[in-house]
Amino acid sequence: MKTEAEQLNRNLATRKPQEILASFLQTYGHRIALASSLGLEDQMLTDMILKIDPGARIFTIDTGRLFPETYSLIDRTNMTYGIRMEVYFPESAPVERYVRTNGINAFYESVEKRRECCRIRKLEPLERALSTLDAWICGLRQDQSVTRTGVQIVEWDDTNGLLKVNPLAHCSEQEVWDYVRTNRVPRNALHDRGYPSIGCCPCTRPVTPGEDVRSGRWWWETPEHRECGLHK
Repeated sequence: MKTEAEQLNRNLATRKPQEILASFLQTYGHRIALASSLGLEDQMLTDMILKIDPGARIFTIDTGRLFPETYSLIDRTNMTYGIRMEVYFPESAPVERYVRTNGINAFYESVEKRRECCRIRKLEPLERALSTLDAWICGLRQDQSVTRTGVQIVEWDDTNGLLKVNPLAHCSEQEVWDYVRTNRVPRNALHDRGYPSIGCCPCTRPVTPGEDVRSGRWWWETPEHRECGLHK
């Protein structure tokens, strides 16, 4: 399948995000979905996808520790597009066990404890969502952070055993903002308060001008560790 991904990258190298999306949506139907973090890129993709196929699948993960503004965005997105976004939640027992053993905010103590929290609250629900798919769409871009410079339009997700499609891999941050503003795409109110990348509330802070757009995520860790594991 890695060979297939390499061939697809060659074929899609000059295609626009909408063309990439149209091709995969037609090929996979309801066996492909957008995994939305509700960030700017994923909101842009939501708009593009639903203009191509109003019945396309879009899901998100509610870790239980999201910002109030993020929950509001889920509602506004559903109302704007007339959809009901699929929402996956972590299993309660592992969350309770983690908190009982480590404490409510143990993720600040070490990379290992933070990754375990992410595994329980994000990765396990993601695995359940992906078990219904043959391919998934993500909003990754190469210039988002040092951990994402090698992102390709199409990748083979060896961990989950399916294709991963990143239609915005070669897009700039400015291109994303231009699209969102031009098309009046619903966006998180926190973007206007210095939060370019938004995850769980206790793990996200605003950034200053000139900082890496993901530098506010897990800011107490070194840059090379600032991923939750969804995108290895």
